Amino acid sequence: MAPRPVVRSAVVPDEAAGVPCPACGAPNLPERRFCRRCATPLNPAAKSAPLSWWRTVWPFSRRARASSGRVVRGLVILAVLVALCAGGLLLLPAGRALIEDTRDKMGKAQAVTPVGIAASSEIPRHPATNTTDGLNNRYWGAPGPDATVTYTFSKPFRLIDVILTNGASKSPEAYARQARALQVDLEMTTADGEKHRKKVTLSDKPGPQTIVTGISDVKTVRLFLHSPAGLTKGRHLALAEVEFFQRS
Repeated sequence: MAPRPVVRSAVVPDEAAGVPCPACGAPNLPERRFCRRCATPLNPAAKSAPLSWWRTVWPFSRRARASSGRVVRGLVILAVLVALCAGGLLLLPAGRALIEDTRDKMGKAQAVTPVGIAASSEIPRHPATNTTDGLNNRYWGAPGPDATVTYTFSKPFRLIDVILTNGASKSPEAYARQARALQVDLEMTTADGEKHRKKVTLSDKPGPQTIVTGISDVKTVRLFLHSPAGLTKGRHLALAEVEFFQRS
C-alpha cells in the first residue's frame, strides 16, 4: 500500500507593505484589484451622481444606446411642447374672462346714457326715447312682436349689466294695461364689429329685471322683442325703461 499523500498549504507571501483592505485590513500590493484575503474590491468605481428630477421622467429616463431612440424621444418632446402651447392658447381667453368677471364683481357699476336711439317702429306718443328718460310711467310702444330698438353710445365701454322695466309701468295697475314681450334678444356690437347675442326670458311681472352681460368695448346694443303676452286687438307691446351700466 502506497503511503497517503500529505496535503500542504500553499505558502502565501506576506505583503507587509501595501494598501490595506477596507474590509479586513490585510495589506495588499498597489497593483492588486481585489484583497488577497477576502477578495473585497480595493479600488471600487466611484458612484455616479444622482440624476436631476426631470431626467427621471419618461422619455428622459430612457437611456439611448448609440443613436437608438433619440429621434423618437425628440418627437415625443416636441409633441408635448406643442400640446402645452396649444393648451395655453385655449386657456388664455378663459383666464381673461375670469379676470374681467372678477373685476366686474369687485368694481362699482356706473350708469351709461346712449347718445342715439332708433326703433324699427313706434306707436304715436310712445317713442323709443321714453326708455331712457328715467320715468317708469312712460314707455316705448311697438305695434307687434319682432320690433327692435338700437342704442348707440359715444365711446366703447365694458357693459356689465342691463336693467329692463317691462310693460307700460312698474305700477301693478298700469303694468297689465298693455302687452309685454316675455323674451328679449340682446345683440351687442363691439368697436371692432364683433356681435354678441344673448337670449333673455323675462318674468311677466312689473319692476326692473337685471341682465348680466359682461362684454367689453360695446358700441351699440340692439333689443329684439319676442313672445308677446296680452297682445290683443287695440293693445300694443310696451317697454318702460332700459338702463345700461359700465364698470367704474
